[in-house]
Amino acid sequence: MIRKIALVAALLAPVSAFAQDLPTNPYLPLDLATNAAQAAVQACSAEGHNVSVSIVARSGVEKVLLRADNAGPHTVGSSFGKAFTSASMGRETAGLANFIGANPQNDGMRDMDGRMVIQAGGLPISFNGALVGGIGVGGAPTGDIDAMCARAGLDAIGAE
Repeated sequence: MIRKIALVAALLAPVSAFAQDLPTNPYLPLDLATNAAQAAVQACSAEGHNVSVSIVARSGVEKVLLRADNAGPHTVGSSFGKAFTSASMGRETAGLANFIGANPQNDGMRDMDGRMVIQAGGLPISFNGALVGGIGVGGAPTGDIDAMCARAGLDAIGAE
């Protein structure tokens, strides 16, 4: 019996030492993602716009989707695509659209991934310089209004 315990302890010792060396990464907690989405929907609703708001993790996986009453069916895909693009590229979708428009040699970026939407309204979510996700708003009359609502969501949780 003592030999078995010693053998198990010997086998597990390297595993526990290795586990301590694993990297840790910042992430976006669900409560912050939910609060940001609610603030963005409320900001657009206050201006009379029915939108959808998506929040994705750094990996591009959707964490939160809020769809305002009477938001059009296209707003869901638009909001997700903008959030996904911002998280993937680490930049605002409006800036990315301008970058591609000013540099025709980069037009292929539009086709890199079918989930990407390169229109204003998507913002990366960062804390202390660490990218943790993206927020996308779809459904307002202009991308600038979508972006304003997304910014309200980031401001509500103290994100950059």
